[in-house]
Amino acid sequence: MSLAKTSNLTAPKPAPRFGGQRFKRKLVPYLFLFPFMLGFAVFMVYPLIYALNLSLYRNKMVGGLAFVGLENYVKAFQDPNFWEGIRNVLTFGLIQIPVMLGLALLFALLLDGKLIRYQTIFRLGYFLPFAVPSVVAALIWGYFYGQSFGPIAQIAKALHLDPPLFLTASGIIPSIANITTWQYTGYNMLIIFAALKGVPEELYEAARVDGASDVQIALRIRIPIIMPAILLTFIFSIIGTLQLFNEPNILRFVAPTAMNSRFTPNLYVYNLAFSNRQFDYSAAIAFTLAIVTAVLSSLVLLATYRREKGS
Repeated sequence: MSLAKTSNLTAPKPAPRFGGQRFKRKLVPYLFLFPFMLGFAVFMVYPLIYALNLSLYRNKMVGGLAFVGLENYVKAFQDPNFWEGIRNVLTFGLIQIPVMLGLALLFALLLDGKLIRYQTIFRLGYFLPFAVPSVVAALIWGYFYGQSFGPIAQIAKALHLDPPLFLTASGIIPSIANITTWQYTGYNMLIIFAALKGVPEELYEAARVDGASDVQIALRIRIPIIMPAILLTFIFSIIGTLQLFNEPNILRFVAPTAMNSRFTPNLYVYNLAFSNRQFDYSAAIAFTLAIVTAVLSSLVLLATYRREKGS
């Protein structure tokens, strides 16, 4: 009896089956992701596929809708109106992106350097314009820019000065650049500030022991380390520049002589689709703009990679 009991006690017990529980644990994350993936497929993937299919057809006066392949894209690449919009947004980007990212970097360094008290208030103040919808921001600044009713013009007239010409052909691009800089500087500042928070404090302390000033620490330690974050904001800014739409679309009603319906590529696409009813060609223009955006972003990444590899 004792041997039998001993053998029963030492006999290995069968391993419990956890296959069902493991499957449930693996399934739970996908259940949480399912609502987002469903919305992404319905509102992003399907419209893109539909627009791509639409861009391969043309609605002809005789014969109706006909498959034309890449003819719409060839026409888009040869369209001077499209390239006029590209030239305008690139000019806008050359003015706006350096100013915006320079201010964002400066504000992030000031906040990280602990030179400013009550940092939460200043961080909120920098970021607050980003919470304002771009349409509302354009309306606010359109009121400020008004030649006859705006506060800036009224102050100038009270001082017996000529009102500044914001909404003219030569001043409209800097005026829009001012709006987007005011709105998106805080957003880019938070990205750079988050990257600065990841830099170990020991590096700063070692540099101060070696006699480095705050300016030298910023130029030789902080900025080189957070260069990937700065590059990320630069790529985002290029994409946002090429997609410029809300600000010129709102200001076009305030300054119709300074802008036309093809001032930016997205404005051109919008008017082709909803004013001229050329949905097929506007879809081709939109995908052509996506190609131009991808090429410019890739060139920036390639130039950065070669620079880092060379150094």
